[in-house]
Amino acid sequence: MSVAVLLDIDGVLYVGDEPIAGAIAALAELRRLSAGVRLVTNTTSKPRREIFEHLRALGFEVDEREVLTPAALALRHCRELVAEALLEDLAGLEQAPSGQPVDAIVLGDLGDGFTGEVLNEAFRLLMDGAELVALQHNRYWRRADGLVLDVGAYSAALEYASGSEAVVVGKPAPAFFAAALGDLHAQPSDAVMIGDDIEADVGGAIDAGLRGILVRTGKYRRDALESSGVTPTAIADSIADVPALLR
Repeated sequence: MSVAVLLDIDGVLYVGDEPIAGAIAALAELRRLSAGVRLVTNTTSKPRREIFEHLRALGFEVDEREVLTPAALALRHCRELVAEALLEDLAGLEQAPSGQPVDAIVLGDLGDGFTGEVLNEAFRLLMDGAELVALQHNRYWRRADGLVLDVGAYSAALEYASGSEAVVVGKPAPAFFAAALGDLHAQPSDAVMIGDDIEADVGGAIDAGLRGILVRTGKYRRDALESSGVTPTAIADSIADVPALLR
């Protein structure tokens, strides 16, 4: 039986503006070998449309419907405090005026917008009873210029300061994997997740009942693997080596 394939994007298919060597051909081969493919990303700095357009510009044959982001799950839950560009995917939510009480804060990647002022505003809202919803909980990610802090680091600071626990809607949340598999009409036992993040991608997938393949590209670090307590189903040097594991 063919397996459903979930693929992380940044760090697995490309880094910055450069595709991983062999990634375009590997994605095409995975389509032929699988029961369906979904590209599941924790990226919250840009809307799904921009991610899709970037993939196409790099030469990947994808459909916009195949790209799944945490924003869709956040729509079910609350209001927002995210980068302006991402509001396109959260258009169904009402944005409260600055300084007014809110039901919840949705925390995405603000990039350089993660200032002390912004974090303090979020902290005050949490102390006034708002719920913290993190679009994802990654500790860091790799840009073209190196590793940088990700949403999880800022979420952890807000959680620690406010004494509250964030609701996480991106990977490794089981609901995120369930939504992706529901899109493919697949069961966890018939699916595999391929990613460069040992915790969010591989650990989250295994906890949700999928197989998890770790690739040694993007944000992969050997010390992170060894300290994670997660045992991948398999480890590959890159996405180019994954089709052979599924044949």
